[in-house]
Amino acid sequence: MSKVDFIISNHAAIEINRRNIRIEDIQQVLNSPQQIISARPGRKIYQSIVDMGGKQYLLRLIVDEENPPVLVTVYRTSKVQKYWR
Repeated sequence: MSKVDFIISNHAAIEINRRNIRIEDIQQVLNSPQQIISARPGRKIYQSIVDMGGKQYLLRLIVDEENPPVLVTVYRTSKVQKYWR
């Protein structure tokens, strides 16, 4: 699968900074997600389990399917089982 370029929304940029999420982790999930879930028409959730500070978290990226795709927001959660499909 080839690398896809994404636009990062202003909201996503603020949340990435506020939540101290590494850009490298975001790029990894965008380019090679462990799961892609349909949220609603035109919107998908890219998610992967990542190690952050010795703990396993689910990193969830909300993406609008435009051309190019837009990263709407990003968050991590320790509640992996709640969201894992």
